[in-house]
Amino acid sequence: MRQAERKHDPSCLRQRNASMNRPLIIIYTAIVLDALGIGLIFPILPALLKEVTHSADVAPFIGALTALYAAMQFIFAPVLGTLSDRIGRRPVLLISLGGAAVNYLLLAFAPSLWLLFLGRAIAGLTSANTAVAAAFITDISAEDTRARRFGLMSAMFGIGFIAGPVTGGFLGDHWLRLPFIAAALLNGCNFLLALFVLPETRKATAGRFDPASLNPLRPLRWALSMTGMLPVILIFFLFSFTGEAYGVSWALWGHDVFGWNGLWIGLTLGTFGICQTLTQIFLPGPAARILGERGAILTGIGGASIALTAMAFTHHGWMVFAVMPVFTLAGIGVPALQSLATRMVDDTQQGRFQGVVAAIISLSSIIAPLAFSAIYFSFQSTWPGAVWLSVVAVYALAVPLVLALRTTRSAG
Repeated sequence: MRQAERKHDPSCLRQRNASMNRPLIIIYTAIVLDALGIGLIFPILPALLKEVTHSADVAPFIGALTALYAAMQFIFAPVLGTLSDRIGRRPVLLISLGGAAVNYLLLAFAPSLWLLFLGRAIAGLTSANTAVAAAFITDISAEDTRARRFGLMSAMFGIGFIAGPVTGGFLGDHWLRLPFIAAALLNGCNFLLALFVLPETRKATAGRFDPASLNPLRPLRWALSMTGMLPVILIFFLFSFTGEAYGVSWALWGHDVFGWNGLWIGLTLGTFGICQTLTQIFLPGPAARILGERGAILTGIGGASIALTAMAFTHHGWMVFAVMPVFTLAGIGVPALQSLATRMVDDTQQGRFQGVVAAIISLSSIIAPLAFSAIYFSFQSTWPGAVWLSVVAVYALAVPLVLALRTTRSAG
């Protein structure tokens, strides 16, 4: 068959699409497992800490473990991103997946508190591979497909984050350490799948290796030195900052305002998660095409702000379900921002840049819970819904930054 005929032959097209989809499936699976690992520890962590500390007061340990996880992401996301630019995406992902499997086995059998802290630190380090996953997606995606694929990436994280607490709670009821064994097996299977199927999308860079390039603050300085990049970094920070409000305040607000029990809190979170996931699967690509990336980001901000304002003033639980379709429009903002940002960075620096983004998100995960918990408790007795207006205020800070975004590639 001549080359021109092969180009249009359906079987050849199917083969090319399959070869492209296979790596994406592995990457998306890795993202689901990362989110699963974050979420599965939530329901069992208090009981696990009580078991190893022999103390009923474990709140300080929970806070310390949460902060340690985010801090390790902040430090190592830029390192892994830069390393993937240097030696290739595949070996960094394989190391991360293998490390995650070993880490969960360590957590499954850790007999003491310090081993739990060590395991959670390793978990934060290996979960920093989301930067490499984002760079991988950028490598294999045309510019007009990136918004849709980053939307799927966010959706996969959402699926894992929904499934994590459910899996952890169900398995933990049978044995407190069982969720970690399950996570180790899943990561081990994904490691083997990646080992035999995942192709390399970026060749190793020739030349002398500079250890200073792994300084976690160096990529941040590099990103901020590029023209037009500061607004992008700040928007990523603010978007991630707003996302932390729900984990801190949702259950407290639902109980204080509506008298929700654990079942209703779980139902609302589950419904929100499903709506958000569907939004991120189907809307980012069309929204970016029709509205443009700036328009999609602003639409996401507007939808979230309208829904949050309604939630701040409502005293009727049904209103929460009514505004969810509007609320989940926020899900189109981050994929559009990611797509726009990838065009501002040279192809040889995508891993480095995605590492900076992951580090900024981790930094917000350290700061935002402290801020929103302080705001919530300040208004808890008089107006619990006020916390949602504080989220709207953070979104408002992002609007002028979105309008200032450049769409041309920066030098660097």
